[in-house]
Amino acid sequence: MGEPVTVPLWLFVAIAAFALWSLLDRLLIPSVRWFLRRRLNRLIDRVNRGLAVEIKPFQLTKRQVLIDRLIYDPQVVAAANEHARASNVPREVAMTEVHRYAREIVPTFNAYVYFRVGYSIARAVARFLYRVRLGYADERTLAGVPANTTVVFVMNHRSNMDYVLVAFLAAERTALSYAVGEWARIWPLQQLIRSMGAYFVRRNSNSPIYRRVLERYVHMATEAGVAQAMYPEGGLSRDGRLRDPKLGLFDYMLKSFDPKGDHDIAFVPVALNYDRVLEDRTLLRSLDKEAPRRSVWFALSTALGFWLAQLGLMLRGQWFRFGYACVNFGGIVSARDWLAKHGGANGGDLRNVDKDQRFEVIGRLATDVMGEVARLVPVLPVSLMATVLLEADGPLDELEIKVRASELASHFEGRGAKLYLPRGDRDYAFHVGLRMLALRRLIEESGDGLFVAVATERPLLAYYANAIAHLRGT
Repeated sequence: MGEPVTVPLWLFVAIAAFALWSLLDRLLIPSVRWFLRRRLNRLIDRVNRGLAVEIKPFQLTKRQVLIDRLIYDPQVVAAANEHARASNVPREVAMTEVHRYAREIVPTFNAYVYFRVGYSIARAVARFLYRVRLGYADERTLAGVPANTTVVFVMNHRSNMDYVLVAFLAAERTALSYAVGEWARIWPLQQLIRSMGAYFVRRNSNSPIYRRVLERYVHMATEAGVAQAMYPEGGLSRDGRLRDPKLGLFDYMLKSFDPKGDHDIAFVPVALNYDRVLEDRTLLRSLDKEAPRRSVWFALSTALGFWLAQLGLMLRGQWFRFGYACVNFGGIVSARDWLAKHGGANGGDLRNVDKDQRFEVIGRLATDVMGEVARLVPVLPVSLMATVLLEADGPLDELEIKVRASELASHFEGRGAKLYLPRGDRDYAFHVGLRMLALRRLIEESGDGLFVAVATERPLLAYYANAIAHLRGT
């Protein structure tokens, strides 16, 4: 009985590994999970106390639970059945598509990643590239939003930096859920974006079953009060001008909305502008249908050359970042109040009206909200100076440029536009704008101190002037 038992080495290793795994699975892993969950809950409580719009329970629900709710939503199931009949495929095949779309759309919100990792990255990147400024914000709007109201930030789309900039500036107010295009579905960016609460959208998909799954997810999130951010233009502005709003997300939010219920939707207009948009030349080039297609290698080498040039400027002490990036937050537009006033004889209830009539009402609402966004677009130094130099009949000296810029700024102020003047000093703002254009070689200076727009760069100057062109009026 007391003699030792000899076992093969491979069996001993297997037993030891199994014992170690049992120890981890039954004792250490649950303890670590409990510790991390406790810290996360403390973080959420601490963050919620400082937010104007709290993190909703929907955002903290396990992702698989949300996926199951979405897959077995009655309208999604009905759409899958209809798709199966129309396509003459088994219902299981249609439901497989639903599963794939649901897993693609539903995010994995993680408060720690959002407020510790994401916020830190967004702040560092935004401040490294730009002089970030919050130009105007009506603090009373969000502070006075009832608890049963869904806040939706409606923004113009100037750059892919918009996501970073607004997430950074809005982080002290709420945690935003974005609708992000397919460009971001690359590893590891996809995982980071999804963990920050964003959901991916196939903007050009014509699949009715996909549209139904997306619609129901947006409805679920909106009904649960999740704060969201949307770009109704549907993509980046190619020429600098504001684009007409697309109605898809507005429709998904409002088609099942009860204007007489307890729940409301508050649209908050948000306007952005930059002294320099990193994608400006690429966006302008996309307007030229005859431009030859550039290879991936060309794009990578161009980007590498650009950043090496910026590094050289930094080392020589000649780098001024990319100028100012400014964001303005407007007052809320209540869906309930707007529909009661403008929604028609049925009190703005869109649930039982036909599609054409519903889109006509939603189109007017979207136009009004985007009108507020347009009114709030910040007038920045580069846009102001680009406008002056484009309209000049010939070369101008610096004094004449500043006189014209001052007259134009006064005109904007008279129309209620939101000017951002660095240091509150017009002369300094005009100098900064002129310096930015000169550093980019968009204007040239003659030996006698006269400035003129470079002929080949006029389209790029127009891109920046277009950002504020609508504010001038007729």
